[in-house]
Amino acid sequence: MARPLSRRSLLQAATAAVAVPALSQAATGRAAAAPATAAAGAPSAWSVRPFGLEDVSLGQGVFADKRKLMLDHARGYDVNRLLQVFRANAGLATGGAVAPGGWEGLDGEANGNLRGHYTGHFLTMLAQAYRGTKEQVFADRIATMVGALTEVRAALRRDPVVLGIAGKFGAAADQVRGSHQYVDLPATVLGGAPAITFSLWVRPTHDADWARIFDFGNDTSRYLYLAARNQAGVPRFAITTSGAGGEQGLNGTAALPLNQWSHLAVTIAGGTGTLYVDGTAVARNTAMSLSPAALGTLKNNWLGRSNYSADPVFAGAFEDFNMFSRALTAAEITELQSRRTADASTGRGDLASYAFDETAGGAFADASGRNLTATLRRTWGGPSHPGFLAAYPETQFIDLESRTTSDYTKVWAPYYTAHKILRGLLDAYTATGDDRALDLASGMCDWMYSRLSKLPEATLQRMWGIFSSGEFGGIVEAICDLHTITGKAQHLALAKLFDLDRLIDACAANTDVLDGLHANQHIPIFTGYVRLYDETGEERYLTSAKNFWDMVVPHRMYGIGGTSTQEFWKARDVIAGTISPTTAETCCAYNMLKLSRTLFFHEQDPKYMDYYERALYNQVLGSKQDKPDAEKPLVTYFIGLTPGHVRDYTPKQGTTCCEGTGMESATKYQDSVYFAKSDDSALYVNLYSPSTLTWAEKGVTVTQTTRFPQEQGSTLTLGGGRASFTLRLRVPFWATAGFRVTVNGRAVPGTPKPGSYVDVSRSWRAGDTVRIAMPFRTRVEKALDDPSLQTLFHGPVNLVARDSATEYLKVGLYRDAGLSGDLSASLTPVPGKPLHFTLGGREWVPFAEGTEDPTHAYFRRAEPHVVFGGRDSGVANPAKTDGTTLLDEIWAGAPFGNKGALVARVRFVVNAWVTAGRLSRTDGDKVVATAAAASYQP
Repeated sequence: MARPLSRRSLLQAATAAVAVPALSQAATGRAAAAPATAAAGAPSAWSVRPFGLEDVSLGQGVFADKRKLMLDHARGYDVNRLLQVFRANAGLATGGAVAPGGWEGLDGEANGNLRGHYTGHFLTMLAQAYRGTKEQVFADRIATMVGALTEVRAALRRDPVVLGIAGKFGAAADQVRGSHQYVDLPATVLGGAPAITFSLWVRPTHDADWARIFDFGNDTSRYLYLAARNQAGVPRFAITTSGAGGEQGLNGTAALPLNQWSHLAVTIAGGTGTLYVDGTAVARNTAMSLSPAALGTLKNNWLGRSNYSADPVFAGAFEDFNMFSRALTAAEITELQSRRTADASTGRGDLASYAFDETAGGAFADASGRNLTATLRRTWGGPSHPGFLAAYPETQFIDLESRTTSDYTKVWAPYYTAHKILRGLLDAYTATGDDRALDLASGMCDWMYSRLSKLPEATLQRMWGIFSSGEFGGIVEAICDLHTITGKAQHLALAKLFDLDRLIDACAANTDVLDGLHANQHIPIFTGYVRLYDETGEERYLTSAKNFWDMVVPHRMYGIGGTSTQEFWKARDVIAGTISPTTAETCCAYNMLKLSRTLFFHEQDPKYMDYYERALYNQVLGSKQDKPDAEKPLVTYFIGLTPGHVRDYTPKQGTTCCEGTGMESATKYQDSVYFAKSDDSALYVNLYSPSTLTWAEKGVTVTQTTRFPQEQGSTLTLGGGRASFTLRLRVPFWATAGFRVTVNGRAVPGTPKPGSYVDVSRSWRAGDTVRIAMPFRTRVEKALDDPSLQTLFHGPVNLVARDSATEYLKVGLYRDAGLSGDLSASLTPVPGKPLHFTLGGREWVPFAEGTEDPTHAYFRRAEPHVVFGGRDSGVANPAKTDGTTLLDEIWAGAPFGNKGALVARVRFVVNAWVTAGRLSRTDGDKVVATAAAASYQP
C-alpha cells in the first residue's frame, strides 16, 4: 500500500526534477506509456522518477572530491553578507556585514541590479548539502537565512522605521546604503527666511557623487541642496531658481572622510554664503543673491534624497539637524563642534530642529516649536502586495512592464532574480520542512500573480521577449513545484503567464529559431514548460521542449557538452565558426542537464542520459577548480575553447549566475545516477559513479563500487531484503568496444547496443553482484562545420592538451590505428597518472581537471601522408573540398573484422578517389600495397 505523502514529500518528489542532467549522440530506446498513477508523489506524467539526494550517497571518487571543496565553501562563507542586500533594502540593520560585491552588491556590474539572485543559489546549495550529508551546520545556516528573509518581508510590509545608532553626542539616524529611504520634511520648513543657517552632523559611508545630504525643491529648476560630494569629490551647497545653469554655489576643498562624523554648516545672509566643515569656513561666496525667500514654499524637502532622480540616495547617518532664520556667527559654529545644539548658546533651530533620538517609529519630532514633524519614507513607496520579497525595490518590475528595449543598467532580469529566491526557498523547505520558507515562497507567487495577471497578453509577450531584462530563468518550473503543494489555482495560472508563445509555437512546429537568441535565457524556460505539461496535459509544452533539445544537441553543442558563444547561439551546425574565449557558458550546461533529465522522466531515450554523462563528466566537473576557498566557489563563467585557453575560476566581478549554478551542481552530483520506474518495477542505472542507493520502496540498497572513469567498468552489490525488479543498465553510445555484464559471475547473454539500456530481470537478494565491463576506445569528434577541427575522447572523457601555444595544434592519429578504428595506440599512458597520456610530445589530460593550465580542447587534424600500421606509403594524404581526407574516408568504415576487410575498404575508397581524379593510379596502388603489408592491433 502506498504511504500517504506530506506536502513536503510531494515537493521533494516534484523538485527532484531539478538536478544535474546529460547529453549524447546515436541512441535508441523509447519511453513506456505513462502510468495512471504516480509513485512516491511524482507527477503522473512521469514514467520514471528520481530519488532524493538523501537516498543516494556518494562514494570516494572525483565527484566526492569536488563536492568536498564546495561543502567547505558552504560551511565557511558568512551568510550575513548575502543577507546584507535584503536587510538594507528593507531598512533593517545589517550588523556591519559587507555585501558580496560583483553582481551581488551595489557597486558591481549594473549597480548590482541582479542582487538577491546569489542568495537563492546559496540556499539551494545549503539545502542540497543538508539532504546529501545531514550535517546540522547546513540546516542551521538555512534557518538563519529563512529567519532573516522572514524579517525582511515583514519590514517591507510596514512603513519604514528609523535605525537608531550611536551618534556624535547622542543617538543618530542611520541610512543604510541600499535602503532607498529618506526623511521627508513638511513643505513650510524653509519658512520664507531671507537669512538662514543649516547645521548638522553627518557620517557618510559611501563615496558616491551627488548624494544629497539635503535637497529642498520643487523639481530640477527651483531648489537648494547640500551634497556630500560633487563631481570633484568635495561637499557642495547650491541654490537656484533656474535649474543647474543658474546655481549659486559653495564648494568645499576636501572630501568628507567616510565612516567618520563631520559637522557641516551653511549660512546665507546679506548676499553672502559660507560653507563650514568641522568649524572651519572652507568656501565663501559674496555674490549669492538668492536666499530661501526666493524659492517660496517647496513641495520636496528631503534629507538624503535628491530632486534629480538619477542621483544616489545618501548612505550614512544624520545627527542634530537644525535650521536657523539667521546666519550663525563663526564663533557659534565653532561652539557646535563640542556640544549639541540644544546645549549650546545658540539653542535649537527656530525653523526646524531634529535630534533624531526624538523619534517614534518612522516619525521625527521637531523641537523648533513649529511642530514640523518629519517622516521616514521609501523612495519607491512600498510593495504592491504583502508577498513581495526582493533585495531591491519593486521599481525594476514596474519598469519592465513598459520597457521595449533592453538596458540591464536599468532593469536586469528581475523575474530571473525572483526565480532564484523562490527556488532557494522551496529547496530550503524541501530539505528542512521550515514552514516559513514555504510561506515566503507562496507569498512571492501571490505577489507575482497580483502584478502579472493584470497585464494585457501583448505586454507579457513583449516583456518575455526582451533580452536580459525579460529573462525569467526556470521560474515556471519552480511555480509548478509550488503548485504541487499549495494546490492554489492562481499559482498554476501564474505559471502560464510566462508563456513565450512565439518560441513555444516555433519549437512545437520544429522550426529552428535559435540563431541569435541568448542561450541561457531560453534553456531553463523549457524545463518549466515540461513541468507545465505535467500540470496541464497540454502537449505543445512537451513537444516544444523535445524539439528544442534536438536543436541544441548536437547542432549547437561543443564536445564537452556546453553550448553558446558570448552567451548567444549562432546558426545551426556552426561549431568551429563560434569557438572563442567566451564559449560554453557554465549556466547553459547546468540548465541543459536539468532539461535532459526532465525530458527523460517522460521518454527514456538514452540520448538524454548520454548527453548528461558528457556534460557532467566534462564541462560541469571541469568548471570547478580543484582548490579550497571558503570565500569563493571558484567556478567558471565561460570555458573558452580557443587554443591555450586558461580557465578563469573567479570570473567577472564575482557572484555571477554561473558561480551560483556551479554551487548547486557541486552539491547534487548524485541526483541522476539512479531512477526508478514509476511503478517501481525497474531501476535505471544511468551513470557509473561510486554511490549507494537506499531504495526504501523495495527495501534494498544498491552499492556501486568503481573508480570510473579511471576504471573501465563498475560493480553493483545488492543489500537488504529480497526484491524482484528489472535492472536497466545504460550502455553508453561510446561503448563500441563491448559492454559485458555478469551476475554473480555468470554472463548475461546478448550483445548490448551502444546507446541503449540492457535489462537484467530477476528476484534479487542480498549479496547479489553485478559486474559491468565497458572497455574504452579513443576517438575524435569533428566540428560539424569543419571536419579538420576535432576534439579527442577516451571513452566518456574529453582529453585536452596542455600547451601554451595560441594556435591550433596539429595532431596526427591514424598512424597506429587498430582494426576497430580505436586510436588508443596513438596515446602513451603516463605512469602513475590515470587518464593522462602523451601524444605529439605533449601531455593530454581529462577536461574535468580544474587547473589553471593552458589547454587545447580542439586541435587541427594533420595527416600529411597515408600511413597504415606505422608504415608510410610515401603518398600525400589528399582531401576533398570539405576537408575530408582519403584516410578519413577509409577509417570511416571501421570497425573491421580482420585485416582483409580493412584492405578491401582501402581498395574500394582508393578506386573511387582515382575515378574522381583526386588520386593518381600509381599513388593509389602504393596506398593499397602499404595497407596490405602493414600489421594492425585489433
